[in-house]
Amino acid sequence: MPHLSYRFARLKLTAMGLWPQTRLARFAAYLLVIDIVFNVFWRVFDAMHVWPAAVTMLSGWSSLLTFLVIALLGILGLKWIRLHLMWRLRNRLIVTYMFIGVIPVVLLIAMAAIAAYLLAGQFATFVATNDIQAEFDRLQSANNVLSSEIADGLRQHVARPVIAQNLLRSARAQTLSPEVTFWYGGERTTVNSPSQDAPPAAVPDSIKDDYRGIVAADRRLWLRVVHRGVVGTQPLTVVSSVPLNREFLAERAKTLGKVTLFAAQVDFAGHQSVTVHFGGSAPKGDANTQVLDLSAEGQKQRAKDQTGPGDISAGSIPASRGVWDREVGFVTALTATDWDSGKTTGIPLLVQTRPALLYDRLFLTLGEFAGIVFTALIAVAIAFGVVELLALIIGIRLTRSMTRSVAELYNATEHINRGHFRHRIRVRSYDQLASLEKSFNSMSESIEKLLDEQKEKQRIENELAIAQEVQAQLFPKQLRSLETLELHGLCQPARTVSGDYYDFLALGHDEIGLAVGDVSGKGISAALLMATIHSAVRAYTLDRTRQGIEMSMPAIAAVGAGKPVVSFNGDEEARVSVAPAELLGMLNRQLYHSTPMEKYATLFFGVYEGSTRTLTYTNAGHLPPIIFGADGQMRRLETGGTVAGLFEAVAFEQASVTLQPGDIFISYSEGVTEPENEFGEFGEERLVELVRENRNLPLDRISDAVTTAVRDWIGGAEQPDDITLVLARAR
Repeated sequence: MPHLSYRFARLKLTAMGLWPQTRLARFAAYLLVIDIVFNVFWRVFDAMHVWPAAVTMLSGWSSLLTFLVIALLGILGLKWIRLHLMWRLRNRLIVTYMFIGVIPVVLLIAMAAIAAYLLAGQFATFVATNDIQAEFDRLQSANNVLSSEIADGLRQHVARPVIAQNLLRSARAQTLSPEVTFWYGGERTTVNSPSQDAPPAAVPDSIKDDYRGIVAADRRLWLRVVHRGVVGTQPLTVVSSVPLNREFLAERAKTLGKVTLFAAQVDFAGHQSVTVHFGGSAPKGDANTQVLDLSAEGQKQRAKDQTGPGDISAGSIPASRGVWDREVGFVTALTATDWDSGKTTGIPLLVQTRPALLYDRLFLTLGEFAGIVFTALIAVAIAFGVVELLALIIGIRLTRSMTRSVAELYNATEHINRGHFRHRIRVRSYDQLASLEKSFNSMSESIEKLLDEQKEKQRIENELAIAQEVQAQLFPKQLRSLETLELHGLCQPARTVSGDYYDFLALGHDEIGLAVGDVSGKGISAALLMATIHSAVRAYTLDRTRQGIEMSMPAIAAVGAGKPVVSFNGDEEARVSVAPAELLGMLNRQLYHSTPMEKYATLFFGVYEGSTRTLTYTNAGHLPPIIFGADGQMRRLETGGTVAGLFEAVAFEQASVTLQPGDIFISYSEGVTEPENEFGEFGEERLVELVRENRNLPLDRISDAVTTAVRDWIGGAEQPDDITLVLARAR
């Protein structure tokens, strides 16, 4: 039962596509099972607080196995996506378009947003710090003026109260109205000290030369400038200070937004970097890192644990001018120096503003031209959006067009694979894919026509096979050899059926007719004409034979030359000889009237009389047969006339020859002597030489020798013409 359950579960998971099929998938499944087991064990041991070493070991192995399983599952997931989701061309094109068109645009927009945010933040903090630096410049300029007045009064030996009174008027005349303290001759003099805090008691030894910067003194922050000089022989040190308070930041924040200086926990323990944290629990910093938590909880805790000057905030975030006018906040660090110890630290400065305000501040000097620039930027953004939208529409339409064409091509191939060759693709466009669809339709149409032609060819071949079988019945199967004559015939068609003709006709007890012909052309038409000649020759010979037997003795005696001759042997048996010339004359008239003008035939016809060894013949344009004598002499049987069927009134002559024992009669068609190769035609001389060399062999062996020699002469080429060979040997 467990085995059956396992097999059922495996089949079920396989049907759902969840059973691992590859080695990599099975290996990942094994690792996953082991990882789950390790996780269960180490969590159980950890919960029970037993075997700490095993818990540590199992935890490490579980982490390693989890990493391997995630990596393998990622690889398998990519393979699954490639094999399934990415199988369709549409999905591939969509992914390609996403990577080529959409993702770069999204990244570009993200980069532009990040760059705009950074630029806005940097510009905001730059404006804030630049305003502070401008105040430093004014304060330093005022300090230099006051230092000059003090030096002039001391050189003129003016009393210090008078100098202080004059400095008070000069300091109050300055825009900043700084608090001024100077040291001369070891004595300190303070002028214009509006704050309740005590003025600086002394200048620290760390400040050797002129100095400007933010300092922390008496739990407050100051913009302080120090100038050192010499009057007479005594050193003169002038210190001008402006408190860095809410009123100071409020002046800076009027055209900027909200400015906050986080100085609640100024630490001068050493040179430290500042890490800003905006939410959640702030991370712990190392010895050289100060973590500033700007979250609500962090600000409450900083107010509770305040040890420094305290946070300073001024201004307010302006109202939004639109959806795009989002709040921008950026942090920078101002360097502050502890006046007593000389140590420095960073104080975070947060500027909160909006892009519209920064835009006004940035293009303040451009006036109306700033609106033109802004309008141009909006127009470019709209144009970019329109172009991207058009690209998206074009991409979607192109994807649909391509995938539709590919899908239709795929469906069409499935139809063709199932044998539906009449299926056609509907062409809807005028592009290269449409040309491919047209080409596919043309191909399927050609295949359909080719199959129809193949069926027609098969039908014709079947008919030709039947015609070949019928034609084979026309050639003599059982050769009747006379006591004085041995016969043999052979016909090898160049195609399925032959236009050559030969026949042996039994005319009487001791007579036989020999017919050898060649019809013009090849194939079916030549074979049909050959069958007509075969039937006509047999009909004429049999008809004339019957007529001769029925003739009376006086009528036969009146027959002249060229007429059938009837004689009687000792047994009173009638013997009729068919006149070859008359037979060819009748055949010529029939062919002339029953065949087209271009159709004709060559024909050799002879009647052999065994008692006298005489061959009476006529030749209608056929290659002259050869009588190869036993003494080596050759005779050609050329008497006759032109081809049959070409002219209506043709007179054929006939002649007679006597065959001696051992003489060989050779009649052949053009397919024997005219085949060619690179050495020329096979020729009559080679035929005669072959017969001479094999004259003592049986006639069928001589025929085999001739046909073999002709095939060797042709080689691998196609047989050019029908091969017909008729042999007879006198005995």
